Amino acid sequence: MKVLITGANGLLGQHLTKILLDRNYQVIATSRGESRLPFQPSGNYAYREMDIANALETFAVMSQERPDVVIHAAAMTQIDDCELRPQQCERINVQGTSQILTDAETFSSHFIFISTDFVFDGEQGNYAEEDETKPISLYGFSKLQGESMVQTSTIPFAIVRTCLVYGNLLKGTRSNIVSWVKESLQQGKTIQVVSDQVRTPTYVEDLAKGIALIIEKKATGIYHISGKDWLTPYDIALKTAAKFQLDASKIVKVDASTFKQPGRRPLKTGFIIEKARKELGFEPIPFDEGLNLL
Repeated sequence: MKVLITGANGLLGQHLTKILLDRNYQVIATSRGESRLPFQPSGNYAYREMDIANALETFAVMSQERPDVVIHAAAMTQIDDCELRPQQCERINVQGTSQILTDAETFSSHFIFISTDFVFDGEQGNYAEEDETKPISLYGFSKLQGESMVQTSTIPFAIVRTCLVYGNLLKGTRSNIVSWVKESLQQGKTIQVVSDQVRTPTYVEDLAKGIALIIEKKATGIYHISGKDWLTPYDIALKTAAKFQLDASKIVKVDASTFKQPGRRPLKTGFIIEKARKELGFEPIPFDEGLNLL
């Protein structure tokens, strides 16, 4: 089976590529620019440069490769950048999704769209798949637009919503909450971390394995795939400091009103993952165990 991944240079994309190759899938990794993946071309692996919002590029790659499954992980995910550059957010998250979805309808048989907890407003927290979506940021709205397009498409689809992904890149560097806390404290910096937001942080390998289960089972519908521990960023920072034996006194507890950011963050998200457990056999590791793997 041939699987094409968009956004393959990113944290999730790298781990997805590895897990699928380990499971003997044929993988076409795509991203803008040169490959940042630690894999060499082979009979089961190729890297193709592709801008998802460029219709000529996506059609050329998709028509040539004709993947059975498309995993659409590419997105503009920086919340504040989306607010400050709305046209770019629209181009990547909405137009790009529309373009790759159109090609997948023609050439593929299963489409998996990676979405986010930011499609919710954060008033309730601990969301199930059927709960009402109500984004409060342009990023969240653009991802919800993507979900809506996928749900009205003609291809069998799965929408995977996830939450606060952490882990190490296989190659290169990219910041996530754990790496930011660790590196800041190692440099002796004092950091302010919010204690009034709640998430279910997701270890990147768990997320990749959950998506692999969707492929294996040809599952369709919406799935919440995340960690199982409900933690605040402040909790995460304290656990990170303890794990790496760093100075937790440098962590200052604040609330979200401390920061004047262009993009609003939902206060309480986090997921109920019973559907993924029951239908996919998904079971994430505890956050503390995830820290031990970094």
